[in-house]
Formats: sequence, C-alpha cells, structure tokens
Amino acid sequence: MPSTLGWSLLSSGLVTLVLAALPGSDGLWGVLLVVLGVVVLARRA
Repeated sequence: MPSTLGWSLLSSGLVTLVLAALPGSDGLWGVLLVVLGVVVLARRA
C-alpha cells in the first residue's frame, strides 16, 4: 500500500509540475508532491 501511495504522490506531483509550466500556476505544490512521493517510495524500498 505505501508503494501505491508513493507512486500516486509522485505522479500527482509530476502532473502538477507540468501544469506549473503554464503561466499563472504555482510549481511549489508539484515539487512538494514529488519530494513526498520519493520519500514514501524510498522508505518502502
């Protein structure tokens, strides 16, 4: 389950980063989600 959560956070973060590339969006949430996803996956491994 934590692995699925990690991938979910990671993919959400990446999508947010792609959206953040568009003008007027906040990329901070994308970075935060990616970091969170990586941490969850790293702890699972």
